Amino acid sequence: MGSRIIGLARQIPHFTLAVFGQLAVSASSAVAHEATQSKNVEEVRVWGEQKDSRQAGYTNPTSLLTQEDMVSINVATTEDLVKYEPSIVIRKRYIGDSNGTLGLRGSNMFATSRSMVFADGVPLHYLLQSRWSGAPRWTMVSASEIAQVEILYGPFSAEYSGNAMGGVVLIETAIPQEREVHVDLDYFSQDFAAYGFNDTLNGHKAFISYGDKVGDLSFYVSYNRLENDSQPQSFYFDNRTPGTNAVPVTGAVIDQDVFGNTAFYFGDTGVEQATTDNLKLKLGYDFGDWSTLLNVAYEDRNTLRDSANSYLVDADGVTRWSGNFVQDGTGINVNANRLGASNLDRQSLSVGFRVKGDLNDNLRFEGNASDFRILKDNSRASSHNLNDPLFTGRGQTTDYDDTGWQTLEGKFIVNNVGVDGLELVTGARYEAYQLNLDVYNSLNWTRGDNNGYSSRSGGETEISAAFVQANWAINEAWDMAIGGRYEHWKSFDGYFSEDVAETAEFELAEVPESSSSKFSPKFSLGYKPAQDWLVRYSVAQAYRFPIVEELFTQSASYSTIIEAKPDLKPEDGFHQNLMIEQQFDTGYVRVNVFTETIQDAIESQSNLLPGGGSVTTFSAIDEVETDGVEFIFNRYGALVPELDVRFNVAYTKSIIEDNSTAEGENPASTIEGNDYPRMPRWRSNLMLTYHASDRWDLSGTVQYADKSFGRLDNTDDAEEVMGAQDGYTRIGLKTTYDLSDQVELGFGIDNLTDESSFVAHPWPGRTLYFNFSYSL
Repeated sequence: MGSRIIGLARQIPHFTLAVFGQLAVSASSAVAHEATQSKNVEEVRVWGEQKDSRQAGYTNPTSLLTQEDMVSINVATTEDLVKYEPSIVIRKRYIGDSNGTLGLRGSNMFATSRSMVFADGVPLHYLLQSRWSGAPRWTMVSASEIAQVEILYGPFSAEYSGNAMGGVVLIETAIPQEREVHVDLDYFSQDFAAYGFNDTLNGHKAFISYGDKVGDLSFYVSYNRLENDSQPQSFYFDNRTPGTNAVPVTGAVIDQDVFGNTAFYFGDTGVEQATTDNLKLKLGYDFGDWSTLLNVAYEDRNTLRDSANSYLVDADGVTRWSGNFVQDGTGINVNANRLGASNLDRQSLSVGFRVKGDLNDNLRFEGNASDFRILKDNSRASSHNLNDPLFTGRGQTTDYDDTGWQTLEGKFIVNNVGVDGLELVTGARYEAYQLNLDVYNSLNWTRGDNNGYSSRSGGETEISAAFVQANWAINEAWDMAIGGRYEHWKSFDGYFSEDVAETAEFELAEVPESSSSKFSPKFSLGYKPAQDWLVRYSVAQAYRFPIVEELFTQSASYSTIIEAKPDLKPEDGFHQNLMIEQQFDTGYVRVNVFTETIQDAIESQSNLLPGGGSVTTFSAIDEVETDGVEFIFNRYGALVPELDVRFNVAYTKSIIEDNSTAEGENPASTIEGNDYPRMPRWRSNLMLTYHASDRWDLSGTVQYADKSFGRLDNTDDAEEVMGAQDGYTRIGLKTTYDLSDQVELGFGIDNLTDESSFVAHPWPGRTLYFNFSYSL
């Protein structure tokens, strides 16, 4: 048996993987598929390798996306590529969203530190913050440079930390083998209407890359620019007893809040203008049996929000931006900053280095090092709406200083250890994380000058790990993997401001150091009962250590108050998966039955404040149990040779089983037996591609999820309102046509029916895509 589940190898048509400078032949089933369709797909070589230490087939259920699969997807940014895969949710609120969080299986979209993302071995996951701030840095790799994406489900491999409780996304990009130029020009447009907003929003993207190989040196440079206007991300409401001297107004939209109470919506955040520039440099060098790769990525992102809308108009016809108002006998309080402007500037630099090669016929080494730095992350907010007569130019600035991470890993792969078919993988990894967050008042909001701190906090964590795993192909019918991972975690140099002060002269409280050591055993057993059948049982323990934000961040800004919890314990996960698979010549059908039990699950809960804003706290849930079943059918040439199908449906039941030690607002009596937040019971995806000719493809997609809850107490049961976790059925269409071997045109639609739904914030409306691609 090979290093991957056989069915995964058999789904790769026309696609030849490169072993990071060492070519591997694609599955023989590609030949059969090639005979069924004449669509030409060029050979692609990738920076990653097949014959490396990721023996995922021995341990994890996996899913693989090749460039041929990607033709079905309307792709604007990298995270679009995985949104149709089993048991995955991507919370991408609009094209260009910096907060595109990832949820996998029993890890919801805000449990961002339970999922990992790598591109060419470089971490994209953001293990400094959680919730929307913990989204992977997807834009560090452009969608146009990606050759393949592989998803590993669960923490069943000893090579990955407990941050893989949900799973791991492995992105590999293409290697230039000759001089090549590629250009992508994209235009997108959506119509959006909700509450008091109704407008058409447009955007565009331009990508250009140049690569070549000179002798043993490969190099690749690219530039990607995206500009897009999004729908409003928040709609504000209130409902209270009228205050003294409240001003009569009209215009508020009467609806419900997430609890089913009457709500008077008085305004929205307006259009967000997102601009992202990305520069990429890759240098690869082969010398003998060894290969190296230097990967440098720079991101410059700006998000401007300066066109908030107020729906309130007084008796004189004047739009009102802040104050105490009354409409139809109901009081509406609009805080001064609620409809204010904001401007985010973020610059990030990621550097990764990879080396791998053979020490002898049976011994291979792989090393990875990375450094990620926030060069600038500065968000400025005005104290009032810019049109408010009370506005004097003041504001507040949120600034990240000396923030980032470093990783270093080395591992050895030993083949034929004592007996044929026995492979040993062993290595060590070190990770260090730093986060420092300042919030201060500014006399001029556009300059962001420091006129006195509102809050300061930060700290550091580090993890040292060693792992070993034995992968044994016992005979043609049986294989086994057994391993373990030891990790030592430490938090230190934590601090936070003890109170909110108007000057910079307040004291900082220090948080005592903390440390913990854990060992995580792993085991997997595979059996092939008959030709083209595979059964695999995997079981693993995993520990996810608290991140800096959860431990130390105490911040107070205009819109958000965050309260950390320094005494959080590691999340303790016990995971099991039973996979039954039948393989076809050009695909497979698979059933996964899985269960996850997480003790001391770290959960953030945000409570909305009257008139807008929120307070976010971190707490530990004693035990959350998740049981699930996945059905997956992937096949090229299904029913007719020209039709490719990828279909999956998942049922996931995630329940809070125990919270007996809870204190404060989440006692056991109110949440035990409830659904874990943001975990829909049913999810399903369908991708269909019909190859009408060797130049013309027609595709259709469907995404489905049912309603879930956003709160631990499950009291937010209203649907299609701001703050809800709605179910949805989104239909997509796409067609591409090759005018020549160099030029391709594409047109697509997402959310064909223009369904209105919310993921706390509104999902996009019907969106049109136009694409022009040129390759030389």
